[in-house]
Amino acid sequence: MKDPGREPLRIGVLGAARITELSLVGPARTTGHRLVAVAARDRSRAEAFADEHDVERVADSYADLLADPEVEVVYNPLANGLHGSWNLAALAAGKHVLSEKPSASNAEEAAEVREAAAKAGTVFMEAFHYLFHPVTRRLHEILESGELGELQRVETLVAIPAPDDSDPRWSLTLAGGAVMDLGCYSLHAVRMLAPWAGGAPRLVSARGGERAGAPGVDEWLDAQLEFPGGATASARCHMAYGELEMSCRIVGSRGEAFAPNFVLPHRDDRVVVRTADGERTERLGTRSSYTYQLEAFAAHIRRDAPLPLDADDALATMSLIDESYRAAGFEPRPRTTLAG
Repeated sequence: MKDPGREPLRIGVLGAARITELSLVGPARTTGHRLVAVAARDRSRAEAFADEHDVERVADSYADLLADPEVEVVYNPLANGLHGSWNLAALAAGKHVLSEKPSASNAEEAAEVREAAAKAGTVFMEAFHYLFHPVTRRLHEILESGELGELQRVETLVAIPAPDDSDPRWSLTLAGGAVMDLGCYSLHAVRMLAPWAGGAPRLVSARGGERAGAPGVDEWLDAQLEFPGGATASARCHMAYGELEMSCRIVGSRGEAFAPNFVLPHRDDRVVVRTADGERTERLGTRSSYTYQLEAFAAHIRRDAPLPLDADDALATMSLIDESYRAAGFEPRPRTTLAG
């Protein structure tokens, strides 16, 4: 007899984004979930994607994919500006949604997504995959254990070399910018430390720099935050950095813990702990954080296992992103008017 708690998810993919091979195709193959359908604005791209990744069929349009009764989960890796509108459409179609971050173009749209998720009664999750990997879980465990003492300071930096000028991440119309693509991780990681800091952090100040030739688009942004318990944090991002760096440092009254790459721990799975007793390096495994994420998402849908992310969390992050933009002299991202 089939165990319904173990039944594979039936997933439909919006678009043929490059990230999908890492973020969904590999994890689905590893965990036994089905890629039922894919749709793209260019059908030939969808067909090539389906052939390469063993997707069962190609839908003629995003709308057709949402109307497919066999698709129960929609994965949305489209350009940032298309997240909100297609998340709303997928929820209206009664689908569970796993959306690449950020969940919308701005907080107003994220609030609509939250309301739509509540109305649909389906699962909505923003794909902050890093949170499911043992690297981040271990950082939280070490803080919880008291080994570091009282939390005093958090420093996150998420930075990459510059994408090509034609990349949609530099497009204001498509809700691009360093904070949208990278800073959402640095801000989210700070937010997730609230249980050990007396509550959620508040933004103290932010400063940023505009990308040359891309008016209104941030190339970098540094945000300073403070927790109710007195600990402080910096959440930095840079989308034209000399190298890839995605680090998190947690400093307490008795020591510190450092993860060199908390966002992509399959590249570097170290957590370095320094206290008065000495220094040690823990290795937490290079299994993909995206695989852990898909397992947790499926366990919630099939067995109602706890899930640390939902539409409320997505709205809280988006609100902090908008606030950071305003404090640094930028406007929050506009809604994308393209049909997609």
